[in-house]
Amino acid sequence: MPANYDDAAVVVQLSRWATELGLEDAINTLFRPGFDPDSASADDPAVTKVLQWGETVSTLVKHNILDKALALDLWWVSGVWGRVGPAARRRRDELSEPKLYENFEALAAASG
Repeated sequence: MPANYDDAAVVVQLSRWATELGLEDAINTLFRPGFDPDSASADDPAVTKVLQWGETVSTLVKHNILDKALALDLWWVSGVWGRVGPAARRRRDELSEPKLYENFEALAAASG
């Protein structure tokens, strides 16, 4: 089923939340020279914001609340996951919780 007006409403709400969260600044931090995904920590506020937002978007896609093709057309999921994925995996290991950020990772892999 293609994206529809309900998807558009979800996108607008996600965009508002992204602004409130300061997601633009967080994303900019992740793509600055000197940011190292391999040493980044899930305790870094920029990483935490992006992981939280990405997992939420990805979960909405997983449950067919947001059209997958639309989400992948709007957001560079795989590129952003590439910057925060190593920190997410380390956090999973620290907490022994394999499901942590699994939807974000799955959506990134699907966009491959």
